[in-house]
Amino acid sequence: MSLVRRPLQIIRANLRVYLLANLLMYGLVLGGFALGLAMPELAAGRAESLETDGTADLVGRLLSNVWLFAVTILGVNTITVGLFSIVLPSLVIPFLGIAILAYRAVVIGVTLAPTDPTTWTILIPHSLTLVIEFQAYILLVLGAYLLGRAWITPAFVEETSRVRAYGAGLRLLGVLGLAALVLLVVGALYEAFTLRYLVPVMLR
Repeated sequence: MSLVRRPLQIIRANLRVYLLANLLMYGLVLGGFALGLAMPELAAGRAESLETDGTADLVGRLLSNVWLFAVTILGVNTITVGLFSIVLPSLVIPFLGIAILAYRAVVIGVTLAPTDPTTWTILIPHSLTLVIEFQAYILLVLGAYLLGRAWITPAFVEETSRVRAYGAGLRLLGVLGLAALVLLVVGALYEAFTLRYLVPVMLR
């Protein structure tokens, strides 16, 4: 229960920041999505890059094993986005991870912009995937904000030493990170099972 209670306490104590983070990140995704619709060549370019770097081919091969597919999705979302894009940069430079995710949100929006009826159909179940996964990223963004705020202003966490304040901010980030991991697990399972079983039925 503490895995649920403690993150909720942190969110309630920083509700304004949490709501602003939601508005910013989902807004940037929608902005990128609109940009992709307005400029189809951008979405087509993203699709082509996924083909070129082997991502599309990897997804096709992994679809035959839904559990391995889910683990791969979880690994990419947790390590590439959560750890490398948000957490680690924020440990070195305050708030840097927030800026990096903001950029990635626009790119993701462009990538998701449908270019044909098939991708429109896939987007229907995938929209929930986006909501779940970005909610996890937003928890990490909130944690990165609290860490940066504590680091710059130790009094924010009722400390006088920057070292102790950094530790306090790191603990807040850790609590929110565990909650984010749970959401990423749920999102990976949902994405893998819908792409493996639901989307093929919808495309018939």
